[in-house]
Amino acid sequence: MSGCCEPTRFDGASIQYKRALWAVIGINAVMFLVEITAGFTADSQALKADALDFASDTVTYAISLSVIGASLRTRAYASLFKALSLGAIAIYILALTLVRLFEGGAPDAPTMGIIGVVAFFANVLSVVLLLRWRDGDSNVRSVWLCSRNDAIGNLGVIAAGLLVSITGSRWPDLAVGALLAVLFLRSAFSILTQARAELSGQVCASTVEARG
Repeated sequence: MSGCCEPTRFDGASIQYKRALWAVIGINAVMFLVEITAGFTADSQALKADALDFASDTVTYAISLSVIGASLRTRAYASLFKALSLGAIAIYILALTLVRLFEGGAPDAPTMGIIGVVAFFANVLSVVLLLRWRDGDSNVRSVWLCSRNDAIGNLGVIAAGLLVSITGSRWPDLAVGALLAVLFLRSAFSILTQARAELSGQVCASTVEARG
């Protein structure tokens, strides 16, 4: 095995990337307000879970923006914080879902469906804005990874709304809430793994400019 480290990954030091990240932060902040209001109005666990994810993304993406240009170690620690925050939200959502198993009725299906579609397109827009930088360092990659997973999760919210409408049961809503929590845990583990690799010196400490 050679003594060379792995190829350096894009660290976010690009005007284009920063502008895209600002736009994504704005999208997530607005969608948190929309979805948390809808979640309580519709009494939907899936919408509340997705709203908390929007809130978490708003904060963690702001952290990602703030550490651009910092040392690799600083950026890796920021990624560790994001991974732990995402894991904490996942555990909180699972706890709320367990509580809902023993109380409450079926959520409002039309609201779930409409807000789920709006959230889906918001996350797809975020994914498109960030697509060219999806293979950056852990700080950059975590932003794209979370946006991609959020879009997938929104499809689950839409499906849950449809199933609640058909069955009149709260179980599809609870199931999607739990699945979203599992998805968040997987993303947290992926980000954590890459950040730990960066901290252990398995990648180069220097930075590169994004192509194009």
